[in-house]
Amino acid sequence: MMRPILIALISACLLNFSPICRAAYAAGDPEVVDGVAAVVNGDVITFSQVRGLVAPREKLLRAQFNGDELIKKVKEVRQAALQDLIDRQLIIQAFKKENYQIPDHFVEDRMHDIIRTDFGGDRNTFIKTLEAQNFTMGEFKKMETEKMIVQAMRGKNVKLNTIASPAKVDEYYKAHRDEFTSKEQVKLRLIMIPSHASDGNAAAQKAMADEIFSKLVNGAEFDRMAQLYSEDSTREHGGDWGWIERKTLAGPLEKVAFSLAPGKISNIVEFSGNYYILKVEEKHGGDTKKLADARVEIEKKLIQQEAQKLQEKWLASLRSKAYIKTF
Repeated sequence: MMRPILIALISACLLNFSPICRAAYAAGDPEVVDGVAAVVNGDVITFSQVRGLVAPREKLLRAQFNGDELIKKVKEVRQAALQDLIDRQLIIQAFKKENYQIPDHFVEDRMHDIIRTDFGGDRNTFIKTLEAQNFTMGEFKKMETEKMIVQAMRGKNVKLNTIASPAKVDEYYKAHRDEFTSKEQVKLRLIMIPSHASDGNAAAQKAMADEIFSKLVNGAEFDRMAQLYSEDSTREHGGDWGWIERKTLAGPLEKVAFSLAPGKISNIVEFSGNYYILKVEEKHGGDTKKLADARVEIEKKLIQQEAQKLQEKWLASLRSKAYIKTF
């Protein structure tokens, strides 16, 4: 008979199960070669199990990468999948070692939920879908049972504080203010006049920059002046750089751009052999959330981080007591 604590845990966990994805158990591209990927206390994990787990991810990788980069990425996801399967097997073994059991009606209720939610209550369609994916009802039940075991054991062994201390919240906020600050952007126009110093024309070019600046101060349209005189790549667009973030421009130009108020024109900036005049049309971002507004978000993040640490500690304990051999 199943221990009461596990019955309660599983009941709670079932409420959080997401609906089945019809393709969730789809096998990967068929491969002829199979073999032992790992042995966990005598239980075998095969290469086909690993490939089946990573098939959707590998499909995306093959569309994004090729050559050595693809080989590297596939190797990484397969190694991660193998570790997940090893940990899963360790959890199931721990469940059995404690002589826990899951009553059949829990599994049947789960099956009914899947059929009702994902197949409109049509059991025949559900069975045909399993057959199309080369699964028997027994295999599918086994997978769902193991999912329930893993979820229940995680809940039993990873004890969480559901409240993050105010001190830790304050500490996180101070150390990660950038996470709560919106990106600062300016809508920029720019005129660039090269000095041509190597041709001995620096004085004439500076005089031109001064004349352009004077016209702008006296009301000339910035975009028109850029079209007439600028030698920047945005000349045809009236010097329009659009919305830019920090680190888009060289340091001295960035400093000027982000210090200008909207609608203002900079003085002439001499930088790297060129003369620049900048205009900021609009500005937004750069605002930091107050701690009071960020508190709930930080609390959730801290609780999640603590859960990950506790889970890894628990899994590390299971691994340390197990015989694990990978191939």
